[in-house]
Amino acid sequence: MDAAVKAWLLAQLGEDTSITDLEIRYTRLGTGRAVALEVLRGRLAAFLKNPATVNVSSVIGVGYAENIKALERQIALLEAGTPSAPDDPPTDPDENSGGDFQVLFLHGRTRR
Repeated sequence: MDAAVKAWLLAQLGEDTSITDLEIRYTRLGTGRAVALEVLRGRLAAFLKNPATVNVSSVIGVGYAENIKALERQIALLEAGTPSAPDDPPTDPDENSGGDFQVLFLHGRTRR
């Protein structure tokens, strides 16, 4: 895992994520996107196994519903390919690194 992928993963998962854990997962899974999805799905599963809200009358109320929705949105975006990871394969296999050029012909307009 190179520095660009590591930085992308930390941006997606938070700075407190274990680098060692990310490197082990990257070796097993092969792409940064797969690592991010696996970590986020694990976090979502941890939220789902516990109650979404906890209320103690007149003392405290805690709700995790918005956190669950945020994780689901982030997973959906990553599955859709947004944002792009540094190690994502190119979307068009014939596409090269921007070396293509196109020709545009300009024609003068006739004067009135």
